[in-house]
Amino acid sequence: QGEVFGTRATPEQYELVRRQLPDIVYDPVARTLKQERPDKERCGCVVVCTAGTADIPVAEEAAQTAEFFGTHVERLYDVGVSGIHRLLDKVDLLQQANCVVTAAGMEGALASVIGGLVRNPVIAVPTSVGYGASFHGLSALLTMINSCANCVSVVNIDNGYGAGIIATQINRLACK
Repeated sequence: QGEVFGTRATPEQYELVRRQLPDIVYDPVARTLKQERPDKERCGCVVVCTAGTADIPVAEEAAQTAEFFGTHVERLYDVGVSGIHRLLDKVDLLQQANCVVTAAGMEGALASVIGGLVRNPVIAVPTSVGYGASFHGLSALLTMINSCANCVSVVNIDNGYGAGIIATQINRLACK
């Protein structure tokens, strides 16, 4: 149908694909390749959040995945628990979303905090960034899996694509 989407692409892979598809767009932050119709409609609302700026590549993979598959996405970046006032300023947007995706490394607490603020599903994405004993995302993964907040679901470490697909499915159900 004239559309294509790829993840985890390197600049070298982009150059190879561009030879066959000159209109392909590459995002070096999210590492996505996409070619899509300009008239694509997007429904609903999914909010994609990051705890810190280092989580943005994984969050952008989730956001761009959801957008490609027809979801309207709002982004809230660098709203983690170390500066929770930035998150609390956006509670209205979070509560209006059909689904919230959170990307966080370190201790991964953002998903639990947001899960306590909203009534709709939260998809937690542990990231492999962070200082100290974050164990390449394992610390955040364990925190997210052990969340006591309702409606928090967890995908694997750095799986922005998986989070974007699940968020799209939840959003589609809400748009019906």
